[in-house]
Amino acid sequence: MALRPQRPQSRAEQLAERQSAERDVFMREVDDELRRDEMTGLFRRFGIPVAALVLAGLLGLGGWLWWQHSRTQAMAAHAEEMVRALDRVEAGHLDAANKELTPLVADAKDGSGAVARLMQAGIAIQQNRREEAIRIFAEVSEDASAPKPLRDLATIRQVTTAFDAMEPQAVIDKLKPLAVPGNPWFGSAGELVGLAYLKQGRQDLAGPVFAGIARDKQAPESLRRRARQMAGVLGVDAIDDAESVAGVADAQVAAPDAGVAQ
Repeated sequence: MALRPQRPQSRAEQLAERQSAERDVFMREVDDELRRDEMTGLFRRFGIPVAALVLAGLLGLGGWLWWQHSRTQAMAAHAEEMVRALDRVEAGHLDAANKELTPLVADAKDGSGAVARLMQAGIAIQQNRREEAIRIFAEVSEDASAPKPLRDLATIRQVTTAFDAMEPQAVIDKLKPLAVPGNPWFGSAGELVGLAYLKQGRQDLAGPVFAGIARDKQAPESLRRRARQMAGVLGVDAIDDAESVAGVADAQVAAPDAGVAQ
């Protein structure tokens, strides 16, 4: 089957096709120019704040990474200094150990600073500088930035060191929050509270406290044995009547006016 020959375009048709192509090119150029104008306007309007935000984020990330790295290095350095100080103490070189601890006390912002101060207080006790030791223990006890277990330990060490010079009621008031069955420091704090009751002549309060310590499985065995003996001397059974003794000890220690001398 023969194909029909195409008719040559007329001059008018050629002009119309050329004008249509030129319009398409012009419209594309206009559209591209509008897009460029929009992007330029958006950049002028939001580019600087967005760039500033991205830059701030990068700087913040870099600062955080640097802080983490510096903190890790500082903690490693503090650990090395602490080990050196412990070696000095074990060797009996207390002055040298105290000097090793001084930078930690001044610079360390984590728990190692509080540990260093507790070690300095221990050195002061060994060197018969009891007032200085009591002062350091009190500072750590009242330091809100120190970890709570270290603050509690400092409180107990402060009272232990100053016990003979303290009024019995002051001991009871100071340690009452810790001398509670179930508290990790109940054994140590409770023993001091029980002794304070004895100084007040309150055997009826001291006996249940010692019995409660004797029944506390978290307390060291030497402390439990000592408390059991004291409870027996005071006429309290620390072996057979466990639950009632522990309940009485809790109630007596927590009572607001339990330590008032009769």
